[in-house]
Amino acid sequence: MRLFVRLLSALIGLALAAAGVLLALEVGWGWWRPGRGPLFVPWDGWRDRLAELTWKTGEVRYLAIAVAVVGLLLILASASAGRRAIRLTDPANEVSVTTSPRSLARLVGVTVRAQDNVAGAKVTATGKKIRVRATSRMETEGELRPRLLETVSGLLDDVPLVRRPKVSVVVDSPKDRR
Repeated sequence: MRLFVRLLSALIGLALAAAGVLLALEVGWGWWRPGRGPLFVPWDGWRDRLAELTWKTGEVRYLAIAVAVVGLLLILASASAGRRAIRLTDPANEVSVTTSPRSLARLVGVTVRAQDNVAGAKVTATGKKIRVRATSRMETEGELRPRLLETVSGLLDDVPLVRRPKVSVVVDSPKDRR
């Protein structure tokens, strides 16, 4: 969701910058050639159409409702895009400790890669689940997977997490493909 908010804010920023450039061009054109019409935007037609509208017109009310709904959706999107911190047990009453999912994934990844017969590992972590995808050239999944599950479980016992995430381990091995 954070990616969506970042992309959306970039697009809104670009749209506002383009509108600013267009307005600057229109004002410059109006100063340079005051008797001629507008450069790109038909301002006169828009002014005449807006003069016909009142607050009781259905178009104005529908537009106001649409703007309010879009605004609420943007507020919800930005509120749900907060950091996904993983809580650790508090060492004292006034102290709260968190870690990022990336840090937890790095910790698990370093531990998994240090195991014998592990050629590489990719780890993703959230507050609810840790996914480990290890590769091995020497052992099959049946041989290596229980050992990696035990290693990751032992590591999670040492890390003071408030809530223990589920662990999923998958091993890719050429021996399994034969």
